Amino acid sequence: MYTIAMARTDAPWLVLLFSLPRAQASGRVDVWRRLKRSGALAMESGGHVLPNSQENRERFEWLAESVRQYKGAAQVLTVESFGEVSAGDLKDRFINARSADYTEIIVDAKKTKPGDQIGISRLRKRLQDVIAIDQFGGAMRERAERVLGNKSGGEIAAVAKPTARQEFRNRVWQTRPRPGIDRSASAWLIVNYIDSKARFKFGSTPMANTVTFDMYQPGGFGHHGDECTFETLLREFKLSSKPLRVMAEMIHDADIKDEKYGRTEAITVDKILKGWAAKGMADAELLSKGMELIDGLYRSIS
Repeated sequence: MYTIAMARTDAPWLVLLFSLPRAQASGRVDVWRRLKRSGALAMESGGHVLPNSQENRERFEWLAESVRQYKGAAQVLTVESFGEVSAGDLKDRFINARSADYTEIIVDAKKTKPGDQIGISRLRKRLQDVIAIDQFGGAMRERAERVLGNKSGGEIAAVAKPTARQEFRNRVWQTRPRPGIDRSASAWLIVNYIDSKARFKFGSTPMANTVTFDMYQPGGFGHHGDECTFETLLREFKLSSKPLRVMAEMIHDADIKDEKYGRTEAITVDKILKGWAAKGMADAELLSKGMELIDGLYRSIS
């Protein structure tokens, strides 16, 4: 059983509980694939668990929203402890799960010839994907980095009707605090293509007289199916130039991390924004700087 921290946001664990109708077979497969990519562990008493962090909360909240779109029920809980397993044992389970991933990479790396740059590049990508969901690190991560580094000769671097635009001019646009790659790109798109006089506010609960984007609650503009918010805005406002489509692919892969388009250009921008957020930069400044980075990225391809 869980010890649920009802009024606390700093409890050490997050748990995703969900159920899907039997008829939603494809939805079940989609949710399970996303759960696997998140690195969450299944608990004997039900639900899936991740350490409590802003990034992991976003992963679970978007998963919960996907479940609801499939006509299921979902909730994300903050949890203090688990009756069937101690915090130390749970940490060991996370380390062991990732150690198995690193072991597979090491085995495949040893089978790869030093001159096989395509094979080595694929292994490096697999390693970075595992590192991205590695919650606690461990000796096997260092070993995998060392083995693959030796192989590569260096270190491993870490359809709707169109929305009427006149209804969305000179508006206040609201999103969640700590904007990342998708919200920064969406704000850039709003100012440059939808509402040049847009003003932005931050808050986890929708405010009156605001247009919401990338919020967990229904309504507004957010993730839709496997679309990120940037893609949803493009579709809703009928924005279809080639540079914007390329940008959408970049933002999608950096935000959703499903390698749908094989785009890596925006991943570094995402890491920079997360670094600034960890530094404690104010939301407004974080969004402003993020929009500047997105503008530079866009100009490099337009």
